[in-house]
Amino acid sequence: MPALPGLRSESRLLLACQMPQQARAPHQYLHIIALDFCMDQPYSQELEVALNAVRQAAAACRSVQSSIDPGAFDKQDNSPVTVADFTSQALICRSLQAAFPEDRVIGEEGAAELRQPSGAVFVDRIITECGARGVRATAGEICDWIDRGGVHEYRSRFWTLDPVDGTKGFLRHDQYAISLALVIEGQLQVGVLGCPNMRLKADDPKSATGLLAWAVRGQGAWLQALEAGDEPPRRIHVSATSSSRDARFCESVESEHSSHGWSGNLAAVLGIHRPPFRIDSQCKYLAVARGDADLYLRLPTRKWYTEKIWDHAGGVLVVEEAGGRVTDIHGRPPEFHHGAKLLANEGMIVTNGCFHDAVVEAIRQSFPGR
Repeated sequence: MPALPGLRSESRLLLACQMPQQARAPHQYLHIIALDFCMDQPYSQELEVALNAVRQAAAACRSVQSSIDPGAFDKQDNSPVTVADFTSQALICRSLQAAFPEDRVIGEEGAAELRQPSGAVFVDRIITECGARGVRATAGEICDWIDRGGVHEYRSRFWTLDPVDGTKGFLRHDQYAISLALVIEGQLQVGVLGCPNMRLKADDPKSATGLLAWAVRGQGAWLQALEAGDEPPRRIHVSATSSSRDARFCESVESEHSSHGWSGNLAAVLGIHRPPFRIDSQCKYLAVARGDADLYLRLPTRKWYTEKIWDHAGGVLVVEEAGGRVTDIHGRPPEFHHGAKLLANEGMIVTNGCFHDAVVEAIRQSFPGR
């Protein structure tokens, strides 16, 4: 097993994340998570809890997504992603509450709609999905867990969660991510990305899918299969592409999330000739962190739009610890001091760090209206 930062050579901890016997389907099996962990390693407990929680949530999301029939699905019906979203949030917030009862979670919404009579059908499905993960709960407990993720106010220590990032990708049986991060005094300290449909080998269409990536500040970025068995994690690094002319950039599949026209103009300015790698959700951050792509641009699609912290937090730390760089389009680092929004930032640039300043300058020169 490769050495992991902070892990004493004479001590390794294998964390077993196992479904209760009575709740486990035949295809489910013991997951052994090999972690860089010792009692004096900063944020080791937080990382352990976060990884197990995201794995559990990813299993639930996969179950819900597998129930969608693409041929018969009504594109206007978002109910499957609603179930996945709330189930994921319930499971993760439950785990965080049990381990860190004083912590709160900044997320998009609470359980208000689920507490209405019209929400009963969703609650029943969420209870079923949680039960399949070995978590027995009442409707009230489910809603209480979800409400822990509906906080918007800044505090000195908090988690931020996007339980299903990439709604349309989820509904298309395509890419989505589960993003969880711990912020202390405005600084990212732990970041976890679960990408259930991302290939282990990006260029191999037959490759198995399902990735779990994580980072702790100062300890590097790591990657493991969601269904890892006894496979140890491996450290990941951004690419060594030194010139924007040789770069491959990735952008959102949905143009509403980033200005594709502006991206195309920037590609011409930077001399980028390779076609974009389009992928949904914070999977784009992981694509840059492990070297599948060199550049990710999230360019504003409308004036005064403010990014939400849960859309970026987990991915930002993974990229930075993999050796990359993340700023907004003006070259300012993302600030997590302002509650639910990145009020001091506009858009986002994610690169391998080699030509980041050149991208910022190209954006300055091509800014619409200038």
